[in-house]
Amino acid sequence: MTLPLEINGTEVMPRISDYVDRFAAERPEAIAVVCGDRRVSYGNLREQVDIAASGLLSHGIGHGDRVAMLAPPSLEFWIVFLATAKVGAIWVGLNPRYSLPECNYVLSDAEPKLLIVARSDGDPIPDSLVANIAEDNPELEILQTPDPDAGDEPLGALSALANDVDEDAVVAAASQVNTTDPCLIVYTSGSTGQPKGALLTHYGLSFGATMQTQHFGVDDPSLVVAFPINHVASVADTCATTLVSGGKIVFLPRFDPVETVNATRDEGCTLMGGVPTMYQMQLAAPGFSMSDLDGVELMLWGGAAMPADIVTRLKDSGARLITAYGMTETATHITYTDKNASLDELTTSVGKPDANCQIRIDGDPDESGIVSGEVQVKADFLLAGYWRREAATRDAFTGDGWFRTGDLGYFRTDGNLCLIGRLSEMFKSGGYNVYPREIETVLEAHPDVELAAVVARPDPLYQEVGSAWVQRRRDSAIDADGLNAWCRERLANYKIPKEFRIVDDLPLLPVGKVDKTALKAATTES
Repeated sequence: MTLPLEINGTEVMPRISDYVDRFAAERPEAIAVVCGDRRVSYGNLREQVDIAASGLLSHGIGHGDRVAMLAPPSLEFWIVFLATAKVGAIWVGLNPRYSLPECNYVLSDAEPKLLIVARSDGDPIPDSLVANIAEDNPELEILQTPDPDAGDEPLGALSALANDVDEDAVVAAASQVNTTDPCLIVYTSGSTGQPKGALLTHYGLSFGATMQTQHFGVDDPSLVVAFPINHVASVADTCATTLVSGGKIVFLPRFDPVETVNATRDEGCTLMGGVPTMYQMQLAAPGFSMSDLDGVELMLWGGAAMPADIVTRLKDSGARLITAYGMTETATHITYTDKNASLDELTTSVGKPDANCQIRIDGDPDESGIVSGEVQVKADFLLAGYWRREAATRDAFTGDGWFRTGDLGYFRTDGNLCLIGRLSEMFKSGGYNVYPREIETVLEAHPDVELAAVVARPDPLYQEVGSAWVQRRRDSAIDADGLNAWCRERLANYKIPKEFRIVDDLPLLPVGKVDKTALKAATTES
């Protein structure tokens, strides 16, 4: 199969790491990354990436090996990702907000040769978490970077070993990397709650990011990135998309509504991207002024529907507004609203398919002829498969090669796609995918819990939040505070239900399964 390496006359580089070399040659003094007080040009970024690549090779990292990283969004994260991709290895991100079991699951599944821990004063990683990871994974080599405020080399021990490998070895390793090789594993759960590693390729990132920039239409892109590094929105939707245009990435260690607006203003950023919850929090932040966003040319969101009142306020900024639809497995957004989309299009649809992918609806027409059903996608840039899960990979595609998104939707007569639900029970809270079975498994591990069921309920800020129904064991003294604390030790904060309802018996269907339809109705009514 021959893959297209251009989009509308724009070249697509074979490897995502090639863009660093390209812009280091074309515009070496241009700023590539801002991280705290550090401002890194493309010329310096290439030097740092090559040093890190040499360090990885000195550690025996080779083609197809995995390199994991526990870090906030930062210069260190971006250097290590690009270096890992350059030598043909596969990068895996860990969120500092992960619990120990969540970290251990990813590490045991991906089996990295090396874990790099990058600390930040803005979002410190608990010493206890790193110590427990080391204790639970005694065979795993762990490198910890120094505090960036200490003025040391960004990658510490990795940089120190770079002299053991000459430049020709990095060039030789890079030459063996093919455009279809995977460079990234992003863990995304299924309806069973067991996370699967989606393998994204160099081509998926390069082509997908180039595709996105053409929809953005911003000549000098720059934006604030505060998404956690284990999320596709961080590596692909923001960082890679900015990189392929030679733009500027401004890292913040975590999302804060005031800090992101201030950084956008102070750095003269031309783009804003996020989920609706982020925009809502920014507009509601104390001291917010729309004038802070005067330099922003484009605002994009995805992951959930944006309320009409928020869209109306954003229109006052004078920026173009786009909503888009994609998922981890598509490596990029695959639908976009038109540049002059109406309020109705921006709030009730996710736009039209990009010309470089096909989207169909697997369903039956209603009385009016509208076909509703599962949204299915076919494109060259989709995931290569799920890491070490042949059955899951096979099940993710139809017999004729279409990817099953699991989302339900239909096309309007104007060509815009509308999403109406999900085949699975997954719901989105603040733009994050939340999988009830994962939470139920954690709750059912509690010694006082007999059975648990989690359903979604609407929320004005996060769109949806979890409501946990818990059937207690007889004579137990369980309470909501105890369950909340139990979950906090085992789950990322966005997965923790916002309410816990403790009952003697959960409603059951005749087959013995929990009647979640009844629970959803009861949740909505109360």
